[in-house]
Formats: sequence, C-alpha cells, structure tokens
Amino acid sequence: MAQSTIVRIRNDVRSLNYVVSHHAVEELDDDNLTILDLENILLTSEIVEHKRDRKTHEPKFVVRGATVGGLQAEAVVKFGRLGNLFVVTVYLV
Repeated sequence: MAQSTIVRIRNDVRSLNYVVSHHAVEELDDDNLTILDLENILLTSEIVEHKRDRKTHEPKFVVRGATVGGLQAEAVVKFGRLGNLFVVTVYLV
C-alpha cells in the first residue's frame, strides 16, 4: 500500500491535483520555502508514518523528502473527499 500511496501522491503533484491548507502555507512562509519546495518534497518523498485524522478518522501520511535546495523536510498529507491530495502541514527536519 505504501508504494501505491507514494505513486498517487506523486501523480497528484504532477497533475496539480492538490490543495494546500492555510496552515501549510504559513509553515512554508515561516521556513522560507516556496511551492516549488513543497512540490519537490512530495515528489522525492517516502512515507515515514501512517496516522489517522483526529476529527474525520481518515488516513493521513507523514512523508519525508527534500526541498529544491536539498534540505530535508516533512509534510503531512491526506486524500480529500474528492480524491485530491490535501497538504495539512509542512516543516523542515
């Protein structure tokens, strides 16, 4: 399942089928990262943890990848009700 999830994440990024939460946008700004960094993080990522959303109990994933500049970062993502990728947050590690 992890491999198919990573493939789905990467396909959604490549097809621009993703939404970034307001919180994730703030975290990108706080860490001086751009949307290109976020896309690179997701395109180079591997799943490091599976979780469940506290409110909806939907599965969500902590993924680790690299920014455009090569810094290690993690993002928390899940798949929305419409099937698109939803970025909950992102941060440098």
